[in-house]
Amino acid sequence: MIRRWLPYPILSALLLLIWLLLNQSVAPGTILLGALLGIALAKVFGLLRPPKAHVHNYRLLGLLFLRVVYDIVRSNIAVARIILRRDSRMQSGFAAIPLTLTDHYGLAVLACIITSTPGTIWVSYDSGANILLIHVLDLVDEADWIDTIKQRYERPLLEIFQ
Repeated sequence: MIRRWLPYPILSALLLLIWLLLNQSVAPGTILLGALLGIALAKVFGLLRPPKAHVHNYRLLGLLFLRVVYDIVRSNIAVARIILRRDSRMQSGFAAIPLTLTDHYGLAVLACIITSTPGTIWVSYDSGANILLIHVLDLVDEADWIDTIKQRYERPLLEIFQ
């Protein structure tokens, strides 16, 4: 009976917590509205019936997380240097990266990694050709970016999800 009203209790609780943080209030009305939204949105999520992600290597997932945090910090410093020195030789551009990764969850994680790393952004993905297009703030060598994305991120994601 409770599963019918609360199919994803953890998701509902997280949505309630996010609601309370966004409203910066723990008033009874705010809690009630947040709880109702959390339950309703979790039920809608259940209607979507998303397929389960199959993680094959949790240790590698943890190592990839640490690598991404390191890369984000390093990229923040690099972007700050570019902005502060106002170098006219900086050349932004696009890099087309042929991917082997086809798992939807792996691609979603790759999109989060690339977009959350300062200086790069996921522009488009051609699923037919399996080519990812990214924009790079300071594109010195496209081949270097292709190798970096494939070796630092795609290779571990292949082991984790495929």
